[in-house]
Amino acid sequence: MAIPATLKSWDVAVVGEIFADHVFSGFPAWPGPGEEVIAENYLRELGGGAINTACALSRLGRRVRLVGLIGEADLDWFESRLGEFGVSMEGIRIGNDGTGITVSVSTVEDRSFFTYAGVNRALPELLASPEILADLAAARHVHFALPLPRDLAEILLPLLRQAGCTTSLDVGYSPAWLRDPVNRPSLRDVDLFLPNAKEAALLAGDEEPSSFEAWSVGAGIGRAVMKHGAGGAWIADERGLRRVPAPRIDAVDSTGAGDAFDAGVIDGLLDGESIDGCVERGCVCGALCTTAAGALQSLPHSPQLRTLREQTYGS
Repeated sequence: MAIPATLKSWDVAVVGEIFADHVFSGFPAWPGPGEEVIAENYLRELGGGAINTACALSRLGRRVRLVGLIGEADLDWFESRLGEFGVSMEGIRIGNDGTGITVSVSTVEDRSFFTYAGVNRALPELLASPEILADLAAARHVHFALPLPRDLAEILLPLLRQAGCTTSLDVGYSPAWLRDPVNRPSLRDVDLFLPNAKEAALLAGDEEPSSFEAWSVGAGIGRAVMKHGAGGAWIADERGLRRVPAPRIDAVDSTGAGDAFDAGVIDGLLDGESIDGCVERGCVCGALCTTAAGALQSLPHSPQLRTLREQTYGS
């Protein structure tokens, strides 16, 4: 039975892998084999798509439940830093391994990652628990920032729909998951699929928006958005294929921009905006996220989102 939106405890539950990020940025060029380049900037920060999107949504004024696992040694740091964004630790569990770690190496144009999963390996087991399902069902919208295992998706997605939750999915760069046809039903079962161009290419064969649209139609995906960095984003739905350009901005570090984009889109969905309006919000949030090093430093507040949106799109 659907729970009325007015009785929901959270606007958004964000589920996913959580990391401690080590961010290196400000490189003049990517090094070749055996070469060394010196980073102008270094930042240690909370990381992972779930953290980034949860903090972005909270900064936009949404009630957020973050669900994931960390190692006990990092408890105080996570509690303090998440508290700065108004995100509580009540949805976080302590695992038996260390917190996952990601090293991010970023240029203005793009970024690459080196990752240790740590306690995140136990996340599928956590998501199967009745307590976590109750947490998720208490949200208006549930965002999955992970390659959701199909056996879990078969259980969770129908139950969340019955509880009146809308859903979105950003699996990140997960080639094995994206290439596995067993996961296609999950892409159809969520309300919105949010890959970037590299991830979409694993499905469609290349990064061309027209290929992405053709794949979406053939796979029965009702609505999908392909993030295209500084090029904005492409929407593929029943109205066809169309582009929403990104705001012009001086980018410093692209880490977390796609996760901030997701937050902007979800923020629009919660307000009942059209998908085009939602993607405008996403493009603005993603752009503003790039104006400082790390994923969290420059996440926008609602007035910043509104101002740049009006300047860029006139609405």
